[in-house]
Amino acid sequence: MTLQMDLPTADEYPTRKATEPSLLYRRDPVVWQGSEGGPFTSGELEGYDRRGYTQVESMVSPQEVEAYRAELRRLSSDPALRADERVVVEPSSEEVRSVFEVHKVSKVFRDLVNDPRLVNRARQILGSDVYVHQSRVNYKPGFGGGSFYWHSDFETWHAEDGMPRMRAVSFSVALTDNYTHNGALMIMPGSHRTFVSCVGETPDDHYRSSLKSQHVGTPDQASLTMLADRHGIDVLTGSAGDVTVFDSNCMHGSGGNITPYPRSNVFIVFNSVDNACTKPFSANGARPEFLAARENTPVGR
Repeated sequence: MTLQMDLPTADEYPTRKATEPSLLYRRDPVVWQGSEGGPFTSGELEGYDRRGYTQVESMVSPQEVEAYRAELRRLSSDPALRADERVVVEPSSEEVRSVFEVHKVSKVFRDLVNDPRLVNRARQILGSDVYVHQSRVNYKPGFGGGSFYWHSDFETWHAEDGMPRMRAVSFSVALTDNYTHNGALMIMPGSHRTFVSCVGETPDDHYRSSLKSQHVGTPDQASLTMLADRHGIDVLTGSAGDVTVFDSNCMHGSGGNITPYPRSNVFIVFNSVDNACTKPFSANGARPEFLAARENTPVGR
């Protein structure tokens, strides 16, 4: 089933349209109604609703982690894939940074995006069937893994992909141990309830540069300072096999990795089938399919 709506849609979260940044109240639930029961306890859902994220320890077994690592190595050494637009390299070293749409280039990861351990949790949070809006593997090798600046994923997905509402959830499956010192994910807990409207018009084909280093669509320092002062910053450490689940509007980022210890993860974005992307809200054209799926066929069925 493909659903692509080209009719005008009310913009509840205007961004990249004004000359000054602004902070807007979230207009959507965090945990949606419509799905009864699921793997999360009521306490875990309450914590997710409050913080905007939760962590599930040892969701993936050591044997599965090793299988995913092996597939990661295979993908990074595939010369044909290296020439594919879905592969993003570090701007300084030309080392592989990310491989997008990984569930379509790898059966191993196609099975993962249909895994009920993930899908049922996504359904429980979003209150509906879900589809994969985006998938990728992130490499952050030792001695050179680059940083990801503070951002809300939803800001980009709304502005450049046409995602109408905050009804998407991200799963980060750790394939390596996450320490405070090897570029671990940082989140401002509670920041998901505030939308930072950014300045600067979206250039055509912005994705070509933003995947390596984003400047348009990043929050201003004053807004970041205000959110950090209000909410603090959590550094999400853990072991390989742990899974971090976080809301689409969480303010998050990660530092570079200058340690010997790599940090790699599989990143899957589940979007509600009732939240299919329309025309971009702040761009002249939608990003390619490998960054933002236009087909909303449910997974895990």
